[in-house]
Amino acid sequence: MTGASPVTVDPFVCGRTLTSSDRTRVPDVRGGDLADVGTAPRLMALAALRELRERADGRPPGEDVFAKAAELFATATLEGESPQDYAARVAHATGLTAAAIEQAVADLVAELRELPETTAAELPRTGFGQGFETRWVPRGRVFAAVMASNHPVPNVTWAQALFHGYSVAVKPGSRDPFSARRLMRALLAAGLPAHKVAYLPASHQTGEFLLREADRGIVYGGDSAVRRWQGQDSVAVRGPGRTKAFVDVEPDDAVIDHLAVSASFDGGTRCTNLSAVLTTRPVGEVAERLARRLAELPSVPATERGATLLVADRERAERIRRQLDAVREGLVDHSARIDGSGPVVELADGSFLLRPVVLAADRADHPAVGVELPFPFVVVAPWTEADGVAPLRDSLVLNLLTARAELAEAVIREPSVRKVTRGAVLPWTAVPGIPHDDNYTQFLLEPKGVVVSGAGATAA
Repeated sequence: MTGASPVTVDPFVCGRTLTSSDRTRVPDVRGGDLADVGTAPRLMALAALRELRERADGRPPGEDVFAKAAELFATATLEGESPQDYAARVAHATGLTAAAIEQAVADLVAELRELPETTAAELPRTGFGQGFETRWVPRGRVFAAVMASNHPVPNVTWAQALFHGYSVAVKPGSRDPFSARRLMRALLAAGLPAHKVAYLPASHQTGEFLLREADRGIVYGGDSAVRRWQGQDSVAVRGPGRTKAFVDVEPDDAVIDHLAVSASFDGGTRCTNLSAVLTTRPVGEVAERLARRLAELPSVPATERGATLLVADRERAERIRRQLDAVREGLVDHSARIDGSGPVVELADGSFLLRPVVLAADRADHPAVGVELPFPFVVVAPWTEADGVAPLRDSLVLNLLTARAELAEAVIREPSVRKVTRGAVLPWTAVPGIPHDDNYTQFLLEPKGVVVSGAGATAA
């Protein structure tokens, strides 16, 4: 047990903190409770949306607000919360390591600062001669974000909506109410008008209500969220990544090291972490070598120097253990052969560490290929010419370690593969303009023609 008093977290709407009698707790991975959270009931969410919409004007706040907010998020004490307080709370709530949170803050800051560059890279030219212009404007006035708790960086997506002029309601992740709160505080301190934002910890049902009522929205979740919202044009869906690698080269130390980092970076919590390897090489050999490399990662608390693996509270750890037991039935568990500590290790501080697991399947279409768990978890399976593109489908990122040009072209044209990397490129590698999952700027904005008096015209 930690012994520290839980921090109080309450909704705030258009600059006003609201006290809710509906309360929930955020568990500490070490035991006990980390936060006492006031959750917004549906009536509060409805009132917040109405106020946002009544005062929404569609005007962007100005690029300087986001540059300043990036600096404040990383360095400032915001309403009594220092950067160190924030990092400790996220670590003890989510189980992310101190190094992962430090990297997340750096990535979030960079993406905030790059919003103008990202916008320019994702939109086509707008000038078509004197008097003719295309303006990209918001597709609505109110944006809703239903966030997950696996990583702080996705909060940039609702900040990007603000950047383009939306008013925004955010339902933070249930295990990480801190990242969205800190980012919103940083934006307000940087000069964002208070009437632009609402912070609404809430139930899943209230989150769905926000998405239905907003003009545009984004939701992070598992397969059920994908099934519920996929195909609805007004909602961007971010579900399981199912990032895969196709290994058609000699699995030497450099290749194995690349696969291990792809699977284990940030404790395996990113949607772009590797979860399946399809290979033309002997499956047992690839799986054994990858399991041995991942077994070298230390079992230490998340806040210690050198920690790389996710930790969880007892209840979540047991839930993940049950999921793993169901998935690995009938498969060869190479990690169990090598790492005698097992997949869940109780640490001295009361948290439970999730050790890497590498399984081997006997066919490319095995149901376990594509299963994603929130820690370093990889299924290795065989691939033959007869399998073709089919087992490589449904990938957020597909990493090709092969010289097969025809296969590379086929997967680039495959609609269910969202990004392709070739060679030893980590799955999350990108620059502004490289889409993560479709063109998000064009999801937020629509083109509007503007023609001024005196321009030459062509009859249609």
